[in-house]
Amino acid sequence: MATHRVPQRDFHGLEVRRYQAARLFAAGRETQGAIARRLGVSRQSVMRWYRAWRQGGREALRAAGRAGRKPRVTPAQLAEIDVALRQGPRAQGFRTSLWTLPRVARLIKRLTGVQYHPGHVWRLLGTLNWTVQRPAKRAKERNEVGIRHWIRTRWPAVKKTLGGAAPGSSSRTRAASRRAPRSAARGRHGAKHPC
Repeated sequence: MATHRVPQRDFHGLEVRRYQAARLFAAGRETQGAIARRLGVSRQSVMRWYRAWRQGGREALRAAGRAGRKPRVTPAQLAEIDVALRQGPRAQGFRTSLWTLPRVARLIKRLTGVQYHPGHVWRLLGTLNWTVQRPAKRAKERNEVGIRHWIRTRWPAVKKTLGGAAPGSSSRTRAASRRAPRSAARGRHGAKHPC
């Protein structure tokens, strides 16, 4: 799974900026547009802050806390899931040693009681720094001894070497020569057409 990191917002910094706006509102010397330019925010944000400040004072501009929905799985449960994943699928009762999203979703449900759709499990795995690992596909009939023998004996004869190739030519009528000067004549696309 590719690690998916959402940029963290600086909630304290945002709150400090709103408090700066409150001080400027109280001073009453600048317009809302000037305050927006000074703080580097949109005028709509300053207008929204001003309405909140007029209704509730400086406290109305206090940070609301975390953004978004609270996580369904606690950090302790995430650690438990990580330990179970590291033990491997066979240790968790699966027949093969390959983690799939549906298997991880079943594991999470069994350990925490929280049901995730398999399509959303990758986000949770991203927070645990798990990445996609695809197994190497090899034929069951693979003959390792025969492959090693072929590489040792046949491959050197088949393999092209840099020095073994003669200089080539794109001309059908003239063989390439290292001593022959390059033709300065224009090719078909560069030639002038008779009018």
